[in-house]
Amino acid sequence: MRSLIALIALCAALLGVGCGDGRNATPDVTNAASIPPAPKAAVTAEAADTSLTVSGPIIVEHQVDITAQRDGVLAKIFFDAPARVKTGTILARMDDRQIAANLEAARAKSRSIAADLKNWESEAEVLKADYGRAQRLWDLGLISEEQFQHAKYKAESDQWDIKRVEETLNTAHNEEHSLELELEKMKITAPFDGLIARRYAREGQSISKGDRLFWVTAEAPLLMRFTLPERYFGRARSVQQFEITSPDVPGEKHTARVKEVSPVVDPSSGTFEVLLELMGDRGSLCPGMTANAHIENRR
Repeated sequence: MRSLIALIALCAALLGVGCGDGRNATPDVTNAASIPPAPKAAVTAEAADTSLTVSGPIIVEHQVDITAQRDGVLAKIFFDAPARVKTGTILARMDDRQIAANLEAARAKSRSIAADLKNWESEAEVLKADYGRAQRLWDLGLISEEQFQHAKYKAESDQWDIKRVEETLNTAHNEEHSLELELEKMKITAPFDGLIARRYAREGQSISKGDRLFWVTAEAPLLMRFTLPERYFGRARSVQQFEITSPDVPGEKHTARVKEVSPVVDPSSGTFEVLLELMGDRGSLCPGMTANAHIENRR
């Protein structure tokens, strides 16, 4: 009997020890389960930030308001909007009659001074010959020193008169050239090949210097300028082509190449500037339209 009781007690003790080990292991399992794994949300956000669509206007490099360079009256308009013109085409002309008359007077003055110069040069040849003859007579002792010096100084002074008339002629030519430039300003010309997008003035209108007359814009190449966040700096410099679309012409897709990337990032905004040039057929796109460019941020 005593042996049976001792056996039962021993089994109870062993059972208690086993239950104690189980209670001690449970917290260990619980603590291991509470350790957070790698944050998947951050990976998802990083994966989501892989592309960007930016919008910007379609522009051209050559686009300018043509203004009047002189006061006057707009006498004649030869081209109106919308008209395609070539570089140097005369778009309009201001009343240039007074300047043309002044130019003719300046040219006549130049011709008169040029004739005087010819007369002085002929006289100089005569005085030069007289001085040579006086030199020979002086060497032979046939004339006095006073006569010899008189012939010498007269020939020298005539050379200075010739220089004076030459400078007067140069001044007249400069005045003539200045009037020619002023006459050119009366012609309103196209600075480059392009399209007259707008006309601001009318025939017979009194114009002041600086007044807008025409708005001329080039039609090609089409460009798109926009800014990107700093994190796209390396990607924008390495990508070769962009796909361009426009909400104004749905269904059209165009290709553009990177023409220029700003070498620095603006520290105030954290962005940098990109300039694209559209390639191939322009389709229905024209300057001023809004376009979208899609860029992927491949890490």
